[in-house]
Amino acid sequence: MPTRERLSAAGGLVLRALFAALAAVRRPRPIHPRGVALVGTATWIGASQSGIRWVDDPPPSPQQVTARVSRSAGFPAPLPDVIGLALRFRTDEVPADLELASTGAGVPGRFALLLHGSPSRAHLGTLLPYTGDRGPVLLAARTVTPTDLPTALPALGARLRQEPWRLRLFVATPRGAWHPFADLELRSAGLPSDTADRFDAGRRLLPGARMPPWVRALRQPSYDAVQRDR
Repeated sequence: MPTRERLSAAGGLVLRALFAALAAVRRPRPIHPRGVALVGTATWIGASQSGIRWVDDPPPSPQQVTARVSRSAGFPAPLPDVIGLALRFRTDEVPADLELASTGAGVPGRFALLLHGSPSRAHLGTLLPYTGDRGPVLLAARTVTPTDLPTALPALGARLRQEPWRLRLFVATPRGAWHPFADLELRSAGLPSDTADRFDAGRRLLPGARMPPWVRALRQPSYDAVQRDR
């Protein structure tokens, strides 16, 4: 086993133990404990050459999306937190998940989690790469409008019942520039404000995307343990 995979496997076991400990005192979600359920559409704005079929081949009509926006540690507003946005796309094949968190946009910041108050100000990235036919790529989303979304989840849900959250999706190589490929429009799903759905980008891969073995070894044990416990 390559050194990177051995290190990732060790890190995956540490994360699994940490998540299991958190799950023992915070159920049903050890992180991102509360969120706002969203629904909407994704509309492609042009063809790309990322090497991932889902990104590069625009569907003939907008894809339906269900989503959840959340705060990772669950710190009370107005304290900043890591913002999470989990997305499920209704593709022609099977449902596909994309999980984003607030990171930097440049290098090396795109590989680090950052705290934010308002989701409007967060660059939401995959943190870890996918692999496509052309090599590793990262995906991200940035808010277009509104630019002043509330920090507190109840207020955020109320705001998104009144107007949509519009974001643009981007793709980049690990050290390259970000290129736009689709637009998202999300609204509050209404009551209940949260969702019981569990998102797992490792098990519900985007069409044409692969997860590098070292990434799977790092992230998947904790996901599997928490979702199996549920």
